Amino acid sequence: MDKITIPEHIAIIMDGNGRWAKKRGLPRVKGHYEGAKGVRGIVESCSDIGVKYLTLYAFSTENWKRPKAEIWALMALLKRFLKAELKTMMKNDIRFKTIGDIKKLPSDVRAEIKSVTKKTALNRGLTFILALNYGSRPEIVKAARAIAKECVEGKINPSSIDESVFEKHLDTCDIPDPDLLIRTSGEMRISNFLLWQLSYSEFYITDVLWPDFDKKELKKAVREYSKRERRFGETRKKAVKE
Repeated sequence: MDKITIPEHIAIIMDGNGRWAKKRGLPRVKGHYEGAKGVRGIVESCSDIGVKYLTLYAFSTENWKRPKAEIWALMALLKRFLKAELKTMMKNDIRFKTIGDIKKLPSDVRAEIKSVTKKTALNRGLTFILALNYGSRPEIVKAARAIAKECVEGKINPSSIDESVFEKHLDTCDIPDPDLLIRTSGEMRISNFLLWQLSYSEFYITDVLWPDFDKKELKKAVREYSKRERRFGETRKKAVKE
């Protein structure tokens, strides 16, 4: 990755597991299984190239509308993934975190999440974040309610509320905003993911389905990111010759 600008934080909407399976005449669960295997490679690749934060959209608040059998298969897959990957996380100094309302997940899954989070808490390499039962609108509403409560209690003066105060009440309060958002499978939307945090992120959309998104595809995305000029609302700076 010589002479390539590495994003500090990459966020990925992992899309296309179901279509990957359908194309092969396989059940949707098989697509999720293959997608989970791909997560390991992307986490390790991000760690290897120097990415500091990686956030994967694993299960949204809207995903509860899926068939119950698929949901429970996803939960079992999540638990199995965390158990299997703990050793790799420790070996590679990876810290694990979640965003979203995990209280609604099955108790055994919550227990595994808490265990892996605790065991990796002191690791100082890549911070690997799974968005689980996450929706950005609920996150923003929750933050607004918390701030309103603190105002009523006299802890915050409404006139002092600014972006920094609001950000402290988000799930991502200790995580920098994503530099690069990747979405697989070609869909052109962000699906209620990090609406506040993606304000100035660079977007990279690929037709590649998530189970086929590998280290090579990640490098393509990072190379494309490196070509972007991030101005954050400012005009392009040009040298002026006298």
